[in-house]
Amino acid sequence: MIITCPCGEKKFEVNQKLIPDKGRLLKCGSCDQTWFFNKNVSEQTEPLIDKPAKQKKISYKDDNTDKLISKAPIKPGSELVRYQPKYNFTFGKFLSYIIVSLITFVAIIIVLDTFKDPLSNIFPNLELVLYNLFETLRDLILFAKDLK
Repeated sequence: MIITCPCGEKKFEVNQKLIPDKGRLLKCGSCDQTWFFNKNVSEQTEPLIDKPAKQKKISYKDDNTDKLISKAPIKPGSELVRYQPKYNFTFGKFLSYIIVSLITFVAIIIVLDTFKDPLSNIFPNLELVLYNLFETLRDLILFAKDLK
């Protein structure tokens, strides 16, 4: 079933099962008019909300085609589908990020310790840095044990 907005500018294809026999209140997604639609009545009722004043069209020149393009500005809140970002960062995700970061850190330390001799040619103080890192980790473990 094709339903025409009272403004006459838009037509919508709507499933007949969505509109009951007694009719239904509809709203145009283009001009925000609201009206009652009854599929049994041949003449539709007047809009419940007056048609908003026509907006001034904005014209601009397209750089690619050198044609003049005009379009009406979009009012905030008049989108057909409004995107609402979903914030789904949970404690479980935070914990998993921490675990992955720790595993990555340990893997980097193991690789650096394994290839300490060849890498010391590139990084001269690598052995001293690794020793300080191991001592820091040992101190952190002792600190965690003392917290118990």
